[in-house]
Amino acid sequence: MKFVKESIIKASPEDVFAFHERPDAIELLVPPWENATVVQKAEISKIGSRAIIETRLFGLVSVRWVAEHTAYEPPRMFEDVQISGPFKSWRHKHIVEPHETGAILRDEIEFEPPMSFLGRFAAPIAIIPKLEKMFDFRHEVTRRECEPK
Repeated sequence: MKFVKESIIKASPEDVFAFHERPDAIELLVPPWENATVVQKAEISKIGSRAIIETRLFGLVSVRWVAEHTAYEPPRMFEDVQISGPFKSWRHKHIVEPHETGAILRDEIEFEPPMSFLGRFAAPIAIIPKLEKMFDFRHEVTRRECEPK
């Protein structure tokens, strides 16, 4: 399955990319309603660097999500892949491209939900809306942090 979120940020591509390199970026980008704890931060510039986040699925089941950084092409793209966590598979490309008014921020996620057929059936009502809400938040934070005040 694929999920894409795209926004125009009125800041240079270099500034948008640099925001994601900040040590506090991961904490800023985790929505407060997710009740998630960053156990270990990844350095996106280091291939093989891992982020570890503890969260709860549906507020009930504790899950440790481990994501490894697998590509780094500043100031255009970086990528992380789930090593372990709630999905059967997860590959997340963070793409920043020039735009006439600043930059296009695009998150491309290829994922396979858990629980095989049941997960694929439930994705449109249980996973996709959650991703939409989360990435709306993340893009708004990026906008707030990168655009001139």
